[in-house]
Amino acid sequence: MNILLKSATIFDKKSPYHKKTQDILIKESTFVQIADHIDCPEDVQEIQLDNLHVSNGWFDTSVSFGEPGYEERETIANGLDVAAKAGFTDVAMNSNTNPYIDTKSSVVFIKNESHSKATNLHPIASLTQASKGEEIAELYDMKQVGAIAFGDYNKALSNDNLMKVALLYAQNFDGLVLSFPNNKVIAGEGIANEGENSTLLGLKGIPNLAEELQIARDIAILEYTGGKLHIPTISTSKSVDLIRQAKQKGLQVSCSVTAHHLCLTDSELKSFDGNVKVLPPLRTEQDRLALIEGVNDGTIDIITSDHNPIDIENKKVEFSNAKYGTIGLESLFGSLLTVLDTETIIDCLTHKPKEIFEIENLSIDTGNKVSISLFNTTDKNIFQESDILSTSKNAVFLHKELKGKAYGVFANNQLILK
Repeated sequence: MNILLKSATIFDKKSPYHKKTQDILIKESTFVQIADHIDCPEDVQEIQLDNLHVSNGWFDTSVSFGEPGYEERETIANGLDVAAKAGFTDVAMNSNTNPYIDTKSSVVFIKNESHSKATNLHPIASLTQASKGEEIAELYDMKQVGAIAFGDYNKALSNDNLMKVALLYAQNFDGLVLSFPNNKVIAGEGIANEGENSTLLGLKGIPNLAEELQIARDIAILEYTGGKLHIPTISTSKSVDLIRQAKQKGLQVSCSVTAHHLCLTDSELKSFDGNVKVLPPLRTEQDRLALIEGVNDGTIDIITSDHNPIDIENKKVEFSNAKYGTIGLESLFGSLLTVLDTETIIDCLTHKPKEIFEIENLSIDTGNKVSISLFNTTDKNIFQESDILSTSKNAVFLHKELKGKAYGVFANNQLILK
């Protein structure tokens, strides 16, 4: 496919054209010419979009699609179409399925279901068999067929020795281990952040301590074993401090934060809306500001949507009975622009996550393969249900004002626009 992008502002700190507004000629998925002005050849489709910006393709490191087992929530095919229109060229799919992604054949199935799509799908396989936290899964075999990391989605590994063994074993093939930060004993039956709002509303609380104890334990084990550890979706101020200190020691630890934890607080609980029931729970304003500081100073490496479609039967119920999770691919970029600058956002969606998860990351330059996201940084809108492309509609940002929007992607020689 041949296209000419007119007047596109490039955001790619590894590109010689960083922050320059250029015409970009693409032929057969390769950057052929980048210049101030290019006349459109006859065999090329010209693309002009308002306030067009492009960057290296965005990568979301935590998405869930229902397939296999929960297709009523989201199929892989529809999920990848949503991701492309939301600006993502790559997504990492969690083992949040039935059966779990815990064998070589299950990884192959996931990869096969994503063929011919513009957005690349990278499986995150279960760390333990059936994500039960009892026995290590066949990590090496799954790595050989395409698993990029190993973690039990939204399930903390309580067995200290199993975490030690996992970090030691994964070093044999340079594997990345994920550990969800939530001490189940401390969290107990909590369903919301433990604090003033949960007390006023009569909701059982999950204290910050549940997250911070788990992170402190994981860092201590990592210091003993070595290896690579990724801590997904942190949510508290002290968690940022713990990871900052670990990095200062030279440990190979990385972490992510969700867009909703950067933008929202537990004051949202007052609506008793099941859509705001997420795990980790939304925290306080103090925590939110500390997370933003962590992103800005580089302690937090990655921003994710933690896209988790949940069907209406499991969301539009009493708050205590609602399942955890929110969709977030469609709203991620627009929500982040309300709290962060464009360059920081792009770095946390491109270079940093791709380096940590070892995904191909070519700069925007002539001769290179094209995998880019297209977006607008100034558009303002209220996020409505009509903006939701996912099968499930459990969006925490519903009726919130967003800034900027994704147009789509050009990847795998396909132009996908919303």
